[in-house]
Amino acid sequence: MPTHTQTEHFDVLIIGSGGAGLTLALKLAEHARVAVLSKFALTEGSTYYAQGGISAVLDEHDSVESHIQDTLIAGAGLCHREIVELTVSQGRKSIEWLRNQGVCFTEERDSQGRIQLHLNREGGHSHRRIAHIDDATGKAVSTTLISRAKQHPNITLLEYHNAVELIGAQKLGLKPQRILGAYVLDSRSDTIKTIAAKCTVLATGGASKVYLYSTNPHISTGDGIALAWRSGCRISNMEFMQFHPTCLYHPNARSFLISEAVRGEGARLVLPNGEPFMQHYDDRLELAPRDIVARAIDHEIKKRGLDCVYLDITHKSKTFLQQHFPTIYDKCLSFDIDISKDPIPVVPAAHYTCGGVVTDSYARTDTDSLYAIGEVACTGLHGANRMASNSLLECLVFADRASQDIKRLLPGIPPPPDLPKWDESQVSDSDEEVVIAHNWDELRHFMWDYVGIVRTTKRLNRAMNRLKLLKEEIAEYYGQFRISSDLLELRNLVTVAELIIRCAQARKESRGLHFIKDYPAPDDSHPPQDTILIPENFNTKDS
Repeated sequence: MPTHTQTEHFDVLIIGSGGAGLTLALKLAEHARVAVLSKFALTEGSTYYAQGGISAVLDEHDSVESHIQDTLIAGAGLCHREIVELTVSQGRKSIEWLRNQGVCFTEERDSQGRIQLHLNREGGHSHRRIAHIDDATGKAVSTTLISRAKQHPNITLLEYHNAVELIGAQKLGLKPQRILGAYVLDSRSDTIKTIAAKCTVLATGGASKVYLYSTNPHISTGDGIALAWRSGCRISNMEFMQFHPTCLYHPNARSFLISEAVRGEGARLVLPNGEPFMQHYDDRLELAPRDIVARAIDHEIKKRGLDCVYLDITHKSKTFLQQHFPTIYDKCLSFDIDISKDPIPVVPAAHYTCGGVVTDSYARTDTDSLYAIGEVACTGLHGANRMASNSLLECLVFADRASQDIKRLLPGIPPPPDLPKWDESQVSDSDEEVVIAHNWDELRHFMWDYVGIVRTTKRLNRAMNRLKLLKEEIAEYYGQFRISSDLLELRNLVTVAELIIRCAQARKESRGLHFIKDYPAPDDSHPPQDTILIPENFNTKDS
């Protein structure tokens, strides 16, 4: 039975320990006392599992304007150009900051024998501009930042701490509305903590685990999006859920990602008989943006009744593959797939949340003292489709932007008042926890079936009808029983699922990642608009 501990006080509370959260913590540590919450182990975020790299203009033949144009094209008309320009212009600076932290990017010798960064090319990019650490960039970035954070006396790292609810001044009868901290479940000690902070930052990642198949770790349950929605923040563009085209298809692989950089090195997508098919969908072939490639694979699988298609890079030598893709090579070999001889069986899987909490150019949300950075945020960078390897760049740039704003404002923000303890006087221990697992499975199945890569109005309506029943059941369960980490995730997932469906129902066109058979073309009768949901227009009490 969870018990309550004394209130803990910090200047800044960061919910999430991925690339965005840890970057912000390190940039603030000389100016503030910072707490970083990690729902599970520090390494269990999406950053740790990112293979590809970080896009930045580093080659003399490349240009910032080219990177901007590539991003705008991939975003299918919904990118905010000023945000794209801001983010792309900070690419070199962001890479240099990581190198100064100790991240060792993969290097090569040029034709004159000079050492330089090795740059990959990925889908949607017109140049090689992906700085990487072999095919395990995220792991190197994550472990380096964790090591640095552990060494700083002003940073407190709290593993196995799951945010239950943000604490708003309005709920305490105080004005003006601002966030004063959060109630937090310490899963190891089964205690509820109250953490008070002058500023709170959501850095919780995305929501891909709302789908049955995902490349993301199990923590990607949309927690920050749901927390922000319940606190009165606008949510935008949730219909644009990106499905990575190439996830390893194997019963024991647990959705292992095959990096887009493999296609960047010439891998071809082929049918079981070895016949390529991307030429039927896009002139850019395998290097078309992810939405196009994922839909092409989905169409071929459904049309032909296949379990998967194949990614063939057997034209490259074993030495090349072991050097450039050691993680992928070894992982596939563990399943008896020698990628130097055998094509890789692949299917699409949910990968990235392009929408999220609406923020400005300094990562500020609609609510004072609350920021959102990384995948949880909708900055306007990705539009209707994120271009490969722009995500880690966004984490770095907006962590830096948030740090600038927080450092400027922090001296003038008063400490939070005394906060009430978490009240569990009206609930009991659950004797039906199997309900959580069943509801989780049902939610992810119908989201995959009805709100996946290809949608219809009928499928979306069917999904909403089933979601309403599930939402009521989860709300009743939440109101009766003491919380657990699994229950918190389920509650957040059903909220995120509703936001995805509502956004998808609102968009009467196909654009980027949102493809709906009833409206198969973009609506070019007017400039494209973001889909924005406002909490006050909906009943968020049980969301």
